[in-house]
Amino acid sequence: MRIAVVALGKIGLPLAVQFADKGHEVIGVDVSERTVALVNDAKEPFPGEAFLQDKLTELVPAGRLRATTDYAEAIPGADAVVLVVPLFVDADSKPDFGWMDAATKSLAEHLTPGTIVSYETTLPVGTTRGRWKPMLEKISGLVEGKDFHLIFSPERVLTGRVFADLRKYPKLVGGLSEEGTAAGIALYEQLLDFDERPDLPRANGVWDMGTAEAAEMAKLAETTYRDVNIGLANQFAVYADKAGIDVYKVIEACNSQPYSHIHMPGIAVGGHCIPVYPRLYLSTDPDASVVHTARWFNADMPTYVVDRVAEVLGDLTGMHVAVLGASYRGGVKETAFSGVFATVEALRGRGARVSVQDPMYTDEELAAYGWDAYHVGEAVDAVIIQADHAEYTTLAPADLPGVKLLFDGRRVTDAALWAGTPRMVIGAPSTEG
Repeated sequence: MRIAVVALGKIGLPLAVQFADKGHEVIGVDVSERTVALVNDAKEPFPGEAFLQDKLTELVPAGRLRATTDYAEAIPGADAVVLVVPLFVDADSKPDFGWMDAATKSLAEHLTPGTIVSYETTLPVGTTRGRWKPMLEKISGLVEGKDFHLIFSPERVLTGRVFADLRKYPKLVGGLSEEGTAAGIALYEQLLDFDERPDLPRANGVWDMGTAEAAEMAKLAETTYRDVNIGLANQFAVYADKAGIDVYKVIEACNSQPYSHIHMPGIAVGGHCIPVYPRLYLSTDPDASVVHTARWFNADMPTYVVDRVAEVLGDLTGMHVAVLGASYRGGVKETAFSGVFATVEALRGRGARVSVQDPMYTDEELAAYGWDAYHVGEAVDAVIIQADHAEYTTLAPADLPGVKLLFDGRRVTDAALWAGTPRMVIGAPSTEG
């Protein structure tokens, strides 16, 4: 088949590579000339995606994958178009369709009969049928269900391990008609391979969701569940701090029973998914009070941590506090909705002199965010760990001269290395080793 992939970001490019690796002719479209040039040179545009560079090295010279900025080059005659353009939320937590609208209009201008159009970007329920269908039909002059099929099939992968996740998790497909859903299922069965999963209620593979709306809700529900679960864990942790209880022992005990699956508390919930998708869900179900409360509680955790630090050290005015981790999670160079922003803001609000360190970012990159760079080994009054980078697991007081308090917001450090120096985590009594 001839497949076009719209948006060659951290999800779209691995998808394009996966499809080409299955033997199909793939052309990717991206607005970034830099990204297009790098892909055509068989060079990964971003670090950290396992196996991506190796696959680019193989597929691009073989002519199975190329990239362009021109929709007119990619869309006409394609058997399928897979769109993975980001959807953002605005300052009022409402969906911002700007980029997706632009991509959809460009796609529609060049759409030809016989194409399956698949949206993989997570969407509010009803968007595929209520927004994309009329837009595609009006601009292209084609009729969905007759001239082309429109489906929704959400990406369910994490950056850094996309290829493994594509094999591990069922591919959910929902169309606007039975025929459309069937066409989408047949498409993805030719694009993906799946691991055996005896733990699933049915065979791993492409799963028929019946409708686009069901597929849209499934992606929102699975990610919103995680936000609500973490919110509950954080609520338990805050109470445990007040009661002097180790919440980690409590959670471990609870999860020894098969009906309990409590997640771990932490300083922040970041990334493109978990803090965003509950807002997309709320955009069509504004009365979901449980979702509202969890999102608010999780968003407030950086302030809670800074307040705890102030309880121990007192007035933070003039104190040098280093925040370790700009990324939203360890091993990923990405600051989308990272807790670093709220943590720095809360510290500055208390008068602290704040610096930021991250092993994946240069001093210049940190400065672009408005942060002074901290280097391990420099004198500091207090340290807050915001991201669970592997480099932080062996930190000891000798690495942070003068440190009076470590607040490990991700519980990644070794308490035994902190004998004699206060070390705190969320939801457990403070220790000195």
